[in-house]
Amino acid sequence: MSDDVDAEDKTEEPTEKRLLDAVERGEIAFSREAPLFASLAATLVALIFVIPGRAGGLLTALVGLIDDPAGWRIERGEDILALGQPLVEAGVRFLAPTVVLLTAAGVLASVAQSPPRIVPQRILPDAARLSPRKGLSRIFGARGWVEFGKSLIKLAAVITVAMIMLIGQKVVLLTAMDIDPGMLPQRILELSVKTIAAVLVATVAVAAADLAWSRILWRRDHRMSKQEVKEELRQAEGDRMIKARLRSLRLDRSRKRMLSAVPRATMVVVNPTHYAVAMHYVRAEGGAPIVVAKGADFIALKIRSIAEDHGVPLIEDKPLARSLYAAVDVDRPIPAEFYRAVAEIVHLIQQRKGQWAPRLQ
Repeated sequence: MSDDVDAEDKTEEPTEKRLLDAVERGEIAFSREAPLFASLAATLVALIFVIPGRAGGLLTALVGLIDDPAGWRIERGEDILALGQPLVEAGVRFLAPTVVLLTAAGVLASVAQSPPRIVPQRILPDAARLSPRKGLSRIFGARGWVEFGKSLIKLAAVITVAMIMLIGQKVVLLTAMDIDPGMLPQRILELSVKTIAAVLVATVAVAAADLAWSRILWRRDHRMSKQEVKEELRQAEGDRMIKARLRSLRLDRSRKRMLSAVPRATMVVVNPTHYAVAMHYVRAEGGAPIVVAKGADFIALKIRSIAEDHGVPLIEDKPLARSLYAAVDVDRPIPAEFYRAVAEIVHLIQQRKGQWAPRLQ
């Protein structure tokens, strides 16, 4: 339905249901700058904590390869593999932690924006996605120009920051040839750390702005027309009415099942009309008395009526009736604090029948 509505008619903010449905379809607000920022941060961490400690192993492998060229034996293809294997292994050990760190940073930045989910609609082929007209509209439309402008701003910011850093390190660069060659890698590393840190600071603003902009666009894309809001409200009201009807039916069935248990009750404690609690107790069965039915007001009167029709004794005890009603659920035994009071009622009932009832255990 939403596809048939003109964009000009979508003037209402999206409802929570509309946004949740969009997320379920895989349509989420996603900023491409956040993973880039995370990758730059991971690169800075690698330059400071990872690379300095692993550069020695790579340097040792390179020195062993270059320092003794006369010792190379290259007669067969296997000799080339044997010669390059230590260097490859050292390169893998050198790069592996950095690659893992960059990958983890990119994945975490993506997952933080939206938890991963499988959406079959996004995977299945769709001919509409192959439309050249829609593709050109995405590239040369208003949104395409916005993305192009963001890229230009980001590129200009990075170049400006890098140039400022390099100009500030002009003296270091000019004197690099006069220092000990062994200090050159350290100088390059320090310069790289300062440059990436400066670029990272500049990228913070770009990433934050892009993240906010992506959320604004996402909500704008899912705006609704007044008719769509009314239709969704009508459906929600219908769902609530159906749920209320089902809940009422369940309560009716539960109430009928409860009232059908009143005839087998041993006693009914009443308040005298506001509360009624029916309990079943047979000494031979053991255990505590069990509440088989309880109710207030109209249900209490109904329990009284059924009990009178089936000769179940009615005992008026206002505090006990109110307490039992509040403390015990149907089909549950009474708690220990009610044993004495209920035992006295059982004893009273047995006296009325001319029988002896032992105290409730």
